[in-house]
Amino acid sequence: MKLAAVTAGLTQPSATRLLTDRLVEATVREAGEPVEVQVVELRDLATDIAHNFVTGFAGKALRAAQETVTAADGLIAVTPIFTASYSGLFKSFFDVLDPETLHGKPTLIAATGGTPRHSLALEHALRPMFAYLHAIVAPTSVYAAAEDWGNDEGLAERVGRAGAELAGLMRHRAPAKEERLVPFAEHLAALSRDA
Repeated sequence: MKLAAVTAGLTQPSATRLLTDRLVEATVREAGEPVEVQVVELRDLATDIAHNFVTGFAGKALRAAQETVTAADGLIAVTPIFTASYSGLFKSFFDVLDPETLHGKPTLIAATGGTPRHSLALEHALRPMFAYLHAIVAPTSVYAAAEDWGNDEGLAERVGRAGAELAGLMRHRAPAKEERLVPFAEHLAALSRDA
């Protein structure tokens, strides 16, 4: 299995990357088979993402990151929370992906922030975005506030549960079903036959 982890932390080291690494470890531990992991650091791709918006073309590094996410059997997506939502860099990366990339892809969403008050951003911003992209989002999302790093027991339990859910979704992922787009003329012809 292949697992891609997209992390949008802006500093090095970052709490966002630390949470990403913990989620990767929990998922790999629960997978029950070998997992190839690739981490995409969006901080390193910020300029390429901006250029993609302006030119319409992805540079080599951004293209490689997009291919990593496309080829993965599962995705972990982690962002810092700014102004009660995901970061602009995080959203921009998913804006430059092919819209079909995440269709049916098991996905775990997570975020970091300074206060627990922003934890609902996972449910009000991230989950709807990934639902729109037709990802299969794990039921447990993980939010880590600054105070969670000192009280590791609660965070460890949430990370473990989320990792187990993602691993289960990856193991039982149904193959992508080819859907045939039925032209409108065929719909009309069927209606006239039935009349």
